Amino acid sequence: MIPLLQRRQFFGKSACAAMSSMPVLNTLVNLKLAQRVAGQGGPTDHRTLVCLFLNGGMDSFNWLVPRDPARHGIYTTTRGNLALTTGQLLNLDQDGGDGQLYGIHPSCAGLQEMFNGTGNFSGKRRAALMSNVGTLVQPVTKAQYLAESVALPRALYSHSDQIDQWQTSVPQGMTQLSGWAGRAADVLHDTVNEANSIAMNISLAGNSLWQVGNATTQFVVTDRGALTFTGSEITDPLHAMKLKNTAHRSIIQQNYSNLLQQSYGQLTKSSIELQEFFLQQYNNHDDSAVAPLFPTGNYIAQQFRAAAKMIALRQALGLHRQTIFIGFGGWDHHGELLNTQAGMLTTMSAALTAFQRALDQLGLQDSVITYTASDFGRTLRSNGRGTDHAWGGNALMMGGPVQGGRIYGTFPNQTLESADDTGYGGRMIPTTSVDSFFAEMLRWFGVPAGSMSTVLPNIGNFYNVNSSSLPVGFLRAGSWV
Repeated sequence: MIPLLQRRQFFGKSACAAMSSMPVLNTLVNLKLAQRVAGQGGPTDHRTLVCLFLNGGMDSFNWLVPRDPARHGIYTTTRGNLALTTGQLLNLDQDGGDGQLYGIHPSCAGLQEMFNGTGNFSGKRRAALMSNVGTLVQPVTKAQYLAESVALPRALYSHSDQIDQWQTSVPQGMTQLSGWAGRAADVLHDTVNEANSIAMNISLAGNSLWQVGNATTQFVVTDRGALTFTGSEITDPLHAMKLKNTAHRSIIQQNYSNLLQQSYGQLTKSSIELQEFFLQQYNNHDDSAVAPLFPTGNYIAQQFRAAAKMIALRQALGLHRQTIFIGFGGWDHHGELLNTQAGMLTTMSAALTAFQRALDQLGLQDSVITYTASDFGRTLRSNGRGTDHAWGGNALMMGGPVQGGRIYGTFPNQTLESADDTGYGGRMIPTTSVDSFFAEMLRWFGVPAGSMSTVLPNIGNFYNVNSSSLPVGFLRAGSWV
């Protein structure tokens, strides 16, 4: 069951407003009819933003590696016993971008195909990479960092703080209880989604700060659908959970003279019906055509299979805009990097590849952008067998709207003590801010320029939101407004 304080999510408005104006939906049939009523002046298309969060801090400088002789030589010297040879790397053949030579980790054959437009993605470059991106309050040089003469993100190199900052995009130490996808939902939900739709932010990884807004929050589900309260999926009428939940339903269906009790009952009942409606739609959706693409022993792949189903259900759920959050933990490789990361990258690459193939097969490829995020990058210098917490790192973005086959941003000089190194073993100062990275996706998602600073408070330090150009440039022409 979703707690009372979160039930406001289902209607995109505050609980107090819901208590005074929300219609009571007595049956699932009425609910379905209500969801066919389009929002006034809203878009007619459907778009979904998917975040894969790599908890623990991924060592992404062994994921994306320069392979031209000069830069690979620097990389090898700096990384020492952790360095991958050019013979191990899978070649990335850029179609534009920064024009340099790169390779991707040997465990990422599927991502290589997506980037190069080969194999299962022949002629379709679906993936691109963002180099050296990280949390920033404003642009900073090494001299400014060492002198602490400009504002820096709070508690750099701390897992919990940097996870929060990637998800809130508010790194300067302000108390921030909402995430940037949640604030985007605050801006968009009532105007882009249909009447009485479920929350536009759906999490497959429990509560995510990224999706919590000031007036909206996420709808938490599992890869088997909604977390129902009533036990409607239990067939045994004498099952203890069935009996308890049936009794609770009886209580909330009563009419009360007390306004608070009556409103509580209406909110709870409507929330339950929305959960049951979601589960009914989810269970009835036939995804057998794409199910074989997702490896059965790959937990992350099964999360992405569930995400594909939810995206296919956008119209039935009344969602013209939707975000989905998936978490994949275990990337804190202090003590052992090479073997552990190789296995995890195999899992991740297979899951992302299956997801994009499914979207292509379903004809949904042009309405979904998927990106990766992590706590932070890791030190270039080995600590013996692994690496330690750092700052800037690399990220992936994929989907039909992405101009794939390119490396974006500015790849850092990996020489220890270079101008890009803070001076502590290869902690790279980000050359692209997360704000610029996020703002580009939000422009595609439909957040208007006038609301961009509400969603990303620091964006003005990096980008003119009224510009006719993009902050990074990884979207295909015509895919954004």
